[in-house]
Amino acid sequence: MKNNRISFLLILPAIVISCAFFLLPVVQLITVSLVDGGAASYLQILTRPIYLKSLISTVGLSVLVTLVSLAIATISGLFLTRYEFRGKQLLVAMLSFPLAFPGVVIGFFVIMLAGRQGLFAQLSLQLTGERWMFAYTMAGLFLGYLYFSIPRVVLTVMGTAEKLDLNLIEAGRSLGANRWQIFKDVTLPALTPGLISSGSICFATSMGAFGTAFTLATNINVLPMTIYTEFTLNANFAMAAALSLILGLVTWICLALAKRHSNASVAMGG
Repeated sequence: MKNNRISFLLILPAIVISCAFFLLPVVQLITVSLVDGGAASYLQILTRPIYLKSLISTVGLSVLVTLVSLAIATISGLFLTRYEFRGKQLLVAMLSFPLAFPGVVIGFFVIMLAGRQGLFAQLSLQLTGERWMFAYTMAGLFLGYLYFSIPRVVLTVMGTAEKLDLNLIEAGRSLGANRWQIFKDVTLPALTPGLISSGSICFATSMGAFGTAFTLATNINVLPMTIYTEFTLNANFAMAAALSLILGLVTWICLALAKRHSNASVAMGG
C-alpha cells in the first residue's frame, strides 16, 4: 500500500503537467471549434480552397523538407562519422548553432541571402543586371526550414552510425559486395530507426514552424500563418481552433506511424 502511494506521488507531477499542458488545451480547442455551427469549421477546411490549399501546401512542404534533409544529413552524417580531418570537432559543434536560433532569426538569415538586398540579389545584379530574389517565396521558406532541419538529422545519423558494427561492413566487402550494396544491405537498415525518428521530428517541426513562416510567408499560405490570420485578424476563433486541431492530428499521426515503424525496424534488426 505504501509503495503504491509513493508511486502515485512520483507520477503525480507528470499527470498534472499532461492535464495542464495537453488535455485541457485540446479539450478547449475542441470546444471552441464546435461553438459556431458545430462541425461546420471542419467541413469548410475540406471545401474552401483557401483552407484546403493551406493544408496541402504545408504537408507538401514539410514532406519535401523532410526528404531532402534525410538525404543530405545521411551523406553528411556518415562522412563526419567515418573520416577524421582538421576542424571536424568545430564543424560538428557548429551544427548545433541553428537549433539555438529562433525561427524569426532564421527567417532574417534567408532574407539576407535571398532578399532584395541579399547576397544572391547583389551577385545576380552584377552578373546579369537583374536581381534574383526568392526569400518571400516557397523556395525561401523551404531554405529556411532546411536550415534548422538538417542539423537535427545529421546529429542523429552520427549517433546511430557510431554504433554501427564495422564487422558487418568488412564481412560484406570480403564477400565481394560493392559500396552501394554495403550501404543498401548493411548501413541503411542499421540507420533506418534513427532516420525514421529524426524524419518524423523534422516533419512535425516543419508543420508547426511559425517564426520562420511569419518572417517569410508574406505571400505564402501555410497552415501556421492561416491559423494566425484567422485568430488575430479575422477573429474567427472556431476556424483557428479547427485548423490547429487538424495540424496537431496530422503531426500526431506522423509521429505515431514513425514510432511504430521505428520499433518494427529495431525488432527486425535485433
